[in-house]
Amino acid sequence: MKQFLILVVCALSAARADVSHLRLHTTPEPRVPAKPYVFSYQAGRAPGHVDRQHTEVSDGSGVIRGAFSYVDPRHQVRTVQYVADENGFHPQLSHKLEDSAAVKAAKERHFAAYNRIAQEHAAGLAPGQAAIAAAPHASAAVVRATQKHLNAFERIAAEHAAIGAQQEAQRLALAAQTAHTDYENGQYHP
Repeated sequence: MKQFLILVVCALSAARADVSHLRLHTTPEPRVPAKPYVFSYQAGRAPGHVDRQHTEVSDGSGVIRGAFSYVDPRHQVRTVQYVADENGFHPQLSHKLEDSAAVKAAKERHFAAYNRIAQEHAAGLAPGQAAIAAAPHASAAVVRATQKHLNAFERIAAEHAAIGAQQEAQRLALAAQTAHTDYENGQYHP
């Protein structure tokens, strides 16, 4: 009964769900002409102190020009001037971006891996083959351990095959003794 009640509640919820965002036939949205605007604001974390500002102007043709400034963690004013048009967002920074030590290290690892893979591809090797070819050869201890593992694997596989053959023989013997015709594939079906 509880499951039926949950099913009814789910069905009613689905029936009342808002599907207005789903459209079977898409029609282009009417293009509303852009309207010119201008806005500007300044803000700060303390009264009378401005630590960020933003100004933006649109002439109504779809081109937006603006600038924003902020105080970074090193207490330097950073300004970004931008133009946004049909080709995207185009920022111009007032400062040079500097990578942190962690970013520099990550870039170095990335470029080292990129160059290694490029060299492998230039040599006609599949990715990772060069690393396998450059790997050290197995020591005598590794060869002995590998052989021991393979011997154990073969022994266990043979034991499992023998057990499987024994079970199949028992199944066939039972099938031969059974007078029922409903015995098939090792299963009794009355």
